[in-house]
Amino acid sequence: MQEVIIKEGLLKEYLTPERCYITELLNIPEHPQISIAKARVEPGVITRWHRLKDTFERYYILQGKGVVEIGALPPTEVNPGDIVIIPPMCPQRIKNTGTEDLLFLAICTPRFTEDVYEDIEDFPF
Repeated sequence: MQEVIIKEGLLKEYLTPERCYITELLNIPEHPQISIAKARVEPGVITRWHRLKDTFERYYILQGKGVVEIGALPPTEVNPGDIVIIPPMCPQRIKNTGTEDLLFLAICTPRFTEDVYEDIEDFPF
């Protein structure tokens, strides 16, 4: 493995069907053990219910405030500095309850790939 520096300014943000914007900070096959994305959820928006197969996800809240719903836990307010740990196959979604964008890092192990994502918005809970 070689040393690498990735400049965020060269990365592109895109809107996902999940209703959030993603900038893939680190998600390459050469580093299969981890991915890091910056997620942005606009005020009043709630992401779709989803879960990840065989992948642990952690949110590190950078800016804004929201309410996260994961698994059997009650809806919980999150603020900058909070960390949310989400095991594989755990239903999850997050809502921006503030007046500014909700920004957080989504850190996945192993790295996130499209085939691990499962939309469960219409799943009977």
